[in-house]
Amino acid sequence: MKIWGRIKKDNRITSSKTITVQVKSASEIEDWSEPFAKLCHLLNLGRPVILSKHTRDLNVFGHTVFYPADFMEPVDFDRFEVELF
Repeated sequence: MKIWGRIKKDNRITSSKTITVQVKSASEIEDWSEPFAKLCHLLNLGRPVILSKHTRDLNVFGHTVFYPADFMEPVDFDRFEVELF
């Protein structure tokens, strides 16, 4: 499975990266912190606070969104979107 992370500012993608995870479905991942750490490192981001809403959205819809309020440090974008495919 691949995970696509993209940073958006003013409804434009300013940066994006894709990582590969060795599972067949999102429900097989119990701890999302490792894939997010890898993705955020590639995008030069601090890790967001991962809430149950984010993991539920990934498991059900294959997509979730992080806003600047989900990060502990200030960020210079409108949203960080993560999509599974």
